[in-house]
Amino acid sequence: MGALSITGIKPGSTSLKLTAGKITKTVPITVLSRNLLSYGPAEGNGLTATVNTDGSLHVTGTATRQWRGVSWKFPCPVQGTVKLSGTSIAGLTFNIKCLDAKGQQLGDQMNLGNSVMAIPAGTVSLFLNVISTEATPTAKVGDLRIQLESGTTAHDWMRPDNTSLRGGVMN
Repeated sequence: MGALSITGIKPGSTSLKLTAGKITKTVPITVLSRNLLSYGPAEGNGLTATVNTDGSLHVTGTATRQWRGVSWKFPCPVQGTVKLSGTSIAGLTFNIKCLDAKGQQLGDQMNLGNSVMAIPAGTVSLFLNVISTEATPTAKVGDLRIQLESGTTAHDWMRPDNTSLRGGVMN
């Protein structure tokens, strides 16, 4: 009995047809993005985020004050160690918080300064924030390519599977 190993090249769906003698089986195959984030259009606190055709976030506007911006909450897709990476816009930063079933933060937030972390036990959702770091925020226009992936190594940025999640205001 042999083993079969399949490596996905790009996200999408297909099927694999296997035949052994008179028996044929078709197995559906779905290749998911290694980028575990979910986000989409969002507006609030003076910032507007839209999704570019490549799946990156386009952010415009002037935040109403420091540490304010837009956010997205979505189910935590993995457990274990994750790596956060991405590009930034001067004066804006991003972070991810792990939340329990009651919406309370577990552990430290993930940001580029502590970009490899273990997802704390009990995490059911993630909270992605894009916020101003400026004491007196200035107008911003730019693109963010944020990636959260399993493991400790950052790979080339890849579009997340879900770029239609409506975001909201981060207070």
